[in-house]
Amino acid sequence: MAAASHKPLGAITADDLAAAAPGLDAAALHSALRCAVDSCTGEGAADPAAVWGELCRSLLRPDVPFAVHRMLYYGCFAGFPSPTPPAWTPDPKEAALTNVGRIMEARGRELIGDTYKDPIISFPDLYKFSNENPEAYWKMVFDDMGVEFSVEPSCIWRASDAYPGGEWLPGAELNAAANCLTAKPGRSSDDVAIVWRDEGKDSEPLNFMTLVELKKKVCLVANALDALNLPKGSAIAIDMPMNVNAVVIYLAIVLAGHVVVSIADSFAAPAISTRLKISEAKAIFTQDYILRDDKELPLYSRVVEAKAPMAIVIPVRGSLPIKGLRANDLSWQDFLGRVNDAKVENYAAVMQPAYAFTNILFSSGTTGEPKAIPWTHITPLKAAADGWCHMDIRKGDVVAWPTNLGWMMGPWLVYASLLNGASMALYNGSPNSSGFAKFVQDAKVTMLGLVPSIARTWKNTDCTAGFDWSTIRCFSSSGEASSVDDYLWLMGRACYKPVIEYCGGTEIGGGFVTGSLLQPQALSAFSTPAMGCNLFILDSNGNPLPQDSVGIGELALDPVLFGSSTTLLNADHQEVYFNGMPEWNGKVLRRHGDEFERTHDGYYRAHGRADDTMNLGGIKVSSIEIERICNRVNDAILETAAIGVPPVGGGPEQLTIAVVLKDQSSQIDDLNQLKLAFNVALKKLNPLFKVSSVVVVPSLPRTASNKVMRRVLRKEFTQAAQAKVSKI
Repeated sequence: MAAASHKPLGAITADDLAAAAPGLDAAALHSALRCAVDSCTGEGAADPAAVWGELCRSLLRPDVPFAVHRMLYYGCFAGFPSPTPPAWTPDPKEAALTNVGRIMEARGRELIGDTYKDPIISFPDLYKFSNENPEAYWKMVFDDMGVEFSVEPSCIWRASDAYPGGEWLPGAELNAAANCLTAKPGRSSDDVAIVWRDEGKDSEPLNFMTLVELKKKVCLVANALDALNLPKGSAIAIDMPMNVNAVVIYLAIVLAGHVVVSIADSFAAPAISTRLKISEAKAIFTQDYILRDDKELPLYSRVVEAKAPMAIVIPVRGSLPIKGLRANDLSWQDFLGRVNDAKVENYAAVMQPAYAFTNILFSSGTTGEPKAIPWTHITPLKAAADGWCHMDIRKGDVVAWPTNLGWMMGPWLVYASLLNGASMALYNGSPNSSGFAKFVQDAKVTMLGLVPSIARTWKNTDCTAGFDWSTIRCFSSSGEASSVDDYLWLMGRACYKPVIEYCGGTEIGGGFVTGSLLQPQALSAFSTPAMGCNLFILDSNGNPLPQDSVGIGELALDPVLFGSSTTLLNADHQEVYFNGMPEWNGKVLRRHGDEFERTHDGYYRAHGRADDTMNLGGIKVSSIEIERICNRVNDAILETAAIGVPPVGGGPEQLTIAVVLKDQSSQIDDLNQLKLAFNVALKKLNPLFKVSSVVVVPSLPRTASNKVMRRVLRKEFTQAAQAKVSKI
């Protein structure tokens, strides 16, 4: 973690501080630094974690230049025996107020036994309890969240030949959306369910929608859906930004017993078409445009180009009529106008078996075609339970996470906030702006989620400067690898609140490894497997290492994992996740595909994909999808390999294209022009994908079965980048 060039805290002088932050009162800052260190020094040497905590409380305000934060952090932990020093340590009083702490204080001895000490010390025991006693653990969580079943399950879990991981909630009937629309214990229907603001209106008051208002709007849309006379269980797509209307439509589709098809609003027409065909969608909700910085980005026209079924089109400027609709398409106003006035505000939720589909999401695999992953009524409970336990989303909280319903974190946000009695905070615009930073302040956000590339943009542009983020209790991060410096900076914006790293997958409905407000949190590391999830790291022979042992390798999961997928619409679920996997305790482990490390001090670190899928800007995409496009860009190209390469110092993967030429004796004169051509072509797949570099190679490394070994290329490119930096 800390390079030898970093001075230990005791060696830092006022001159060092002055050099790091010109214009600052370096002498006063140095004096305060010495006082903080002295206050933590007893008879022996000061505990670095305690000193860092004191510096965070007394010295490192958001307006202090980050160079000082960074100097003191690395100085504090210089010589620390672990590469994962704690950047945040829980306070016992605050830990007792968390959802988990509150439950453990009330029922700790009942759940764990006489070994129970307190929420912090006994947290590992609760994790173990969640795996060994799923019946008691999940019932406790459902009761605390106020989950309602129309038919109670006969039990929480039972072994079943039909499901590799057993059957969850057998016999249960419920509706996940209906559970979002009922007031949770201790909450009222008049409490705020959604708070939002539109980009460009940053000085105007916030918009609020109470739970009762949300329910009325959802019921109106559900009744309008019935007026379309689609068969129950029909797939209905949503391709629009994640705004209030999108959330209302999402909940209405599920409430009415249909299935949401999630399509990201950044997708080009071919990607939209693929997802509509796989899901056999009968209709699609969309907007005429997406507004960004007063620019109208076409959306409905992409849906038309994708040859979508009947579209219900919402005007982004509500007062303007939509022109040029296809014959079978409906304007939003005409769609809602089909509802009988007597039915406007009421709707009887369609109760369904727990395994009935609610949502079809897509995650790229290595076959080139995106995997179609159905979520059931169980999956939302997993998402909400992760929020309840790991991000500590409490009743009355305000939860923000810039995302889209096309990615799993969109539905996750809906369920993790509403099922926990919290408010959802939505900003209709770019999160990479001071407008979003002000929205976080004004909405009094308590949990802010993001992908690391957003934090990097904030840090580089300083667009959060001057805004008060003190209401934030924690951050959360998912989607891609994070950088230590970027997240140290992020913590400092909210007076050093922790970042809960969160790694999982669409097919899991949440996370398998994460963090907790009851454990010390290290930067760019995970402190615990998710509750109810056993992790295994496979050795070079594909066998699981002993649990809790130090090691690095491909990650596998215990199949007894609440909320995880049991089927795929367009692939063999057994083959994708279980065939060829080792056994543990008589159960075949579940494949995930990430490479993970468990450190000697018990943290987990992610090392990217172990298979041929990469992660670009939080979007998982098959290398093959990218290569198919790049291979056709220039006639001189024989083949390409798309590789996600982590930047030196950590952070989100950057896309490198390895190119093999048909004529080995020829050369491409301008690699920048080729990179530009690749980027233009890749816009057809997703405009967010950008090639960082192009490398011409004589051939691609292959296995005996002729499979491209992209991991070998990834390692070579990573080492080359590191060597280049070391020479500078």
